[in-house]
Amino acid sequence: MPSAGWTSRTDQAGASRREETHSVTIRARVVSEIGSVDAGDWEKLEHDGNPFLSHAFLAALEQSGSVGGQAGWIPHHLAVYEDECLVAFAPTYIKTHSHGEFVFDWAWADAYQRHGKAYYPKLLTGIPFSPVQGRRLLTRSGHRDPEGLRQMLVQMALEQSSELQLSSWHCNFVTADDDAALAAAGLLARNDWQYHWQNRGYGDFGEFLADLRSRKRKNIRRERRQVQDAGFRFRWLNGNEIETRELDFVNRCYLRTFRRYGNHPALNRSFFEEAATHLGEHMLIVLAERDDEPLAMSLFLTGGGRLYGRYWGSLADLPALHFETAYYQGIEYCIRHGLKVFESGAQGEHKIARGFQPHKTVSFHFLRDPRFRAAIAGYLQRERAWMADYGQELAQHDPFRERPS
Repeated sequence: MPSAGWTSRTDQAGASRREETHSVTIRARVVSEIGSVDAGDWEKLEHDGNPFLSHAFLAALEQSGSVGGQAGWIPHHLAVYEDECLVAFAPTYIKTHSHGEFVFDWAWADAYQRHGKAYYPKLLTGIPFSPVQGRRLLTRSGHRDPEGLRQMLVQMALEQSSELQLSSWHCNFVTADDDAALAAAGLLARNDWQYHWQNRGYGDFGEFLADLRSRKRKNIRRERRQVQDAGFRFRWLNGNEIETRELDFVNRCYLRTFRRYGNHPALNRSFFEEAATHLGEHMLIVLAERDDEPLAMSLFLTGGGRLYGRYWGSLADLPALHFETAYYQGIEYCIRHGLKVFESGAQGEHKIARGFQPHKTVSFHFLRDPRFRAAIAGYLQRERAWMADYGQELAQHDPFRERPS
């Protein structure tokens, strides 16, 4: 798709560019509210059923005020239209801090400050508060030139960084679909590790346990028995079934967990209600109840054949309750519903002993200042070597028995 010779301007409505090609008007536009994008048009974009890339999820964040100027996540979405047809979109925000990203660049910000330069604001393409992989350069299903559209979004992000005098642009937790366009533009790749559970065609939880090494299997059985002996029972609800009292409990647990560890709770009660209403069956909670009283919960999203663990909270102090509510209940749900992958969130080496395996994640970064770009490129080259060594070390702790070839 041609891109040369475009002009751009920025005003209160955002940036717009136009080119007449074969009587089709191509417009690249900054969108400040996801609600202004038609939900039907959104569904024609390729997002693999990922619930974090749903119109409902992104709108819930904005409508609840969980993102916005006061939150330091200013919506600055990049969109491409052919005539009035949405053909490409990148969920993007101007950031005034680095909270809620899970790709840590605090040291970069500190280096800028020590050299008398401002790192914030910066531009980020990603999903707020969600270390979940997925497409970031969304294109219309069946479009004749998806790679050209991705290149247009990349070019637009780079132009916005320059026009708005932002220090950098970051594109976090991308999938292979976006790699070529980002790498071709000279962005710097960065790797990390997460832990995902894979469904190997298990018929029930017992078959999963039988696949594990003996010591891991015994430990999981012991943890599950502790929770059962303590009198806990579990109840699953989807967004269509969650009522006010359950939403209040979810919010209470969420706030307690964040405050317990000294973190700022980014989401609010309104977000959980918006998400339940509009995500429906794609939002799930499991309640750990004793004597019919809920004492712990985990919140999940589902879509595209995957289960995503997001938030956990408890009013009871029983260590094994976390593993049961956040992990084992999720594994059982995947087996019961034939889901292929369970992504339980960022970090957590303790997940390996419970059947999760390392999975490499990728993000891309553009620093406008060439001196900082060169310094960070050198750092990332060394970091990739460390991450590769770390991956080999993690592989030595694989919890599964060797399967016959």
